[in-house]
Amino acid sequence: MGLTIKEIRHNTTRARHLYQRTASQKFAVGAFNIDNQETLIAIARAAQKLQAPVLVEVSAGEVEAMGLENVRDMVDNYKVEYGIEMYLNLDHSPSVEDCKRAIDAGYEFIHIDISQANHDASEEEIIAKTREVVEYASFTGALVESEPHYFGGSSNVHDEAIDYDAIKKTFSTPEGARSFVQATGIDTFAAAIGNLHGKYPVPKVLDLELLKQISEAVDCRISLHGGSGTPLHYFEEASKLGVSKININSDMRYAFRKTLEKVLADNPDQYAIVKLMPEVYEAVQEVVEEKIKAFGSVGKAVV
Repeated sequence: MGLTIKEIRHNTTRARHLYQRTASQKFAVGAFNIDNQETLIAIARAAQKLQAPVLVEVSAGEVEAMGLENVRDMVDNYKVEYGIEMYLNLDHSPSVEDCKRAIDAGYEFIHIDISQANHDASEEEIIAKTREVVEYASFTGALVESEPHYFGGSSNVHDEAIDYDAIKKTFSTPEGARSFVQATGIDTFAAAIGNLHGKYPVPKVLDLELLKQISEAVDCRISLHGGSGTPLHYFEEASKLGVSKININSDMRYAFRKTLEKVLADNPDQYAIVKLMPEVYEAVQEVVEEKIKAFGSVGKAVV
């Protein structure tokens, strides 16, 4: 069942108030991807237990699997059932049209990422299409996020080492961030400071001094993608340096799969999958709780 425009604007206003709180109280909100209902339940339970605001997010592939409107309905249902502060983000959307559909469906946060579909997209094209989404989102008040170039890695478990020499070539710069924010009017700048999509065999290293410079250069909030596999102390510092949103996906996927494999092995004769899921819920919930604590968002929910 779709939301009315009045309900959508109420939700986006609350989402903007959340961002204001992250700035004034120096915490970040976790943005957690889902590709199944079980993961959504784990996120909702963690949010309820820790009284923390959370974002649930879906990428293009996850939308294709679960349905744009279906995800909206599920998030709304669990938000009410658990009595939590929870919002919905379209993550790394590669097209303007998909962003518009999500805005119409009442998604409070929209990440337009033209370089996701075309890694070689020009900055001019990225700016033009990002501005189109920003202008469209003004009708509902949805918050728009973007970046001026392709962000590396993938939300999976990787065996290869991190090539920081190559990654550093794609780091954000204070000047570039300021110029992009001014040209697009976005609410959130997705910074690249050593964060990388996916889970790697070595910990990620974030350039916090660069983050500080970027934060001082822009007049909007900052997000960090690729939060999985990052030592927690980086999150604690980043939330004090202008980061309002941190994305987590691969760490949850890893916990989900490894725990499910164990449960299946332990119960070879059980075919009622629903009876096997409680241990999986708990494993994913532990990951979400760990991140929420590092982000400083425990007890920050306003319901």
